[in-house]
Amino acid sequence: MDKENAAAPRTIWNWMDRFSGDKVILMVALFLMLISVISVFSSTPKLALETGTDRISIMMNQLVIVGIGVALMFAFYLFGKSSLYHRVSSLGFILSFAILLILVFNLNLGLVRAGDINGARRILVVMGKQIHVYEFVKVMMIMYLAWALDAFKNDELRLSSRIASLHPRLGWLDGAFGRKCFYLYGPILLVTGMVMMGSNSSAIFLFLIMVLMLMVGGIDMKEVFAIGGIAALIILLIFGAHKVGLIKTSRLDTAVSRVMDDKLHKLDSLDYYPRGSNDFNRIKDELNQPVGAMLAIQEGGLVGKGFGRSTQKYAVPVIFGDYIFSFIIEETGILGAIVIILLFFSLLARGTLVAKECDKYYDKVLVSGLIILIVGQAFMHMAVNVHLPLVPQTGQTLPLVSHGTNSFLVFSMVFGILLSISKDARENMALREEKAEPIITRTPDDVRDSLNDLDNLESEP
Repeated sequence: MDKENAAAPRTIWNWMDRFSGDKVILMVALFLMLISVISVFSSTPKLALETGTDRISIMMNQLVIVGIGVALMFAFYLFGKSSLYHRVSSLGFILSFAILLILVFNLNLGLVRAGDINGARRILVVMGKQIHVYEFVKVMMIMYLAWALDAFKNDELRLSSRIASLHPRLGWLDGAFGRKCFYLYGPILLVTGMVMMGSNSSAIFLFLIMVLMLMVGGIDMKEVFAIGGIAALIILLIFGAHKVGLIKTSRLDTAVSRVMDDKLHKLDSLDYYPRGSNDFNRIKDELNQPVGAMLAIQEGGLVGKGFGRSTQKYAVPVIFGDYIFSFIIEETGILGAIVIILLFFSLLARGTLVAKECDKYYDKVLVSGLIILIVGQAFMHMAVNVHLPLVPQTGQTLPLVSHGTNSFLVFSMVFGILLSISKDARENMALREEKAEPIITRTPDDVRDSLNDLDNLESEP
């Protein structure tokens, strides 16, 4: 019998049985990747024209990216361990600060230099390849905060105490609040400010994710709200200084316009300018993405137009990236949107269960933070696509779906980390099930008595 099992052909179902990570998280990741390939192929005719290629070539390139992403995900799952991630996490803030420093001061270090997109410094150019910094900073800071919260809980933070011993006025750093300021609140505010130099929306999104991690990590809510208040005060001071001319940067104007702009009012204003005039073309260009996305959603209806029948993909710039959700609705309708939403809700529910079953505090916080990042960015993307009021109309990719190498590979690694940590959580669940006592216990005598009662019942006339 054992020989027959050993000689049995290896199928995908046999492999899934042997897979020790969380199968729900794995299936969500694979489904999103499949949706990505189909959506990118169908949504890129405009990109093909602009780049002088064709959609088959773009899809083949996306397949390569997906293949690399799958390989990364399984590499992190197979070879990554909680202890390894714990050591790497301790360097998260230092690495984030170092690469953001290159952007803020526009440094050129030879092989690595700061680059810009649309006038904003957001990328590093490494040997000619563009690296979108903020995608990596999000993950590194989440990993760092998981380490810092764990180290604080276990009283393993020593650097602040050494600094406190250097001068009497720094003695407050040796207390609990001082350590939290040094290891948690300070890094959060510093990184948020540095990211804001290149992207206001990314800074706000990252700040909210980090604050949620503090809440998950059990930090006093009063202190969390105080940090939020300090951040809001700093932002108000920066905007005030900008208004009076002390700070001159277009990024602040962009942030205000994206939150406060009334796109429908701008759409009506097109009637006041001659078609083809500079003002008409300027406003039309500004409205191409948000209005085109709303039209795509409206035209999608309940069941959509069908695969390949989108019309807004010819009009909306980068619909395959920042507005892929509206494109999916146009072709598959509200039903397609529900499928996407259910996938991310499933990930949220399963991630919560995995975090609950983790033995180590670090694992619990890290899984919670990464799940918040994935699901939070997904719903931010959806909110931008449906033009939710007060949500800045700015680019946030749909994790593992939108076209884009850096974002796709980063989220592939994130899923790999989740799968790696979920191995221990699944083992804990299995052990708990084995140790669990049955709700109803019956002895052999109880069973025998029940059978006798049944025989007596049947023998009665």
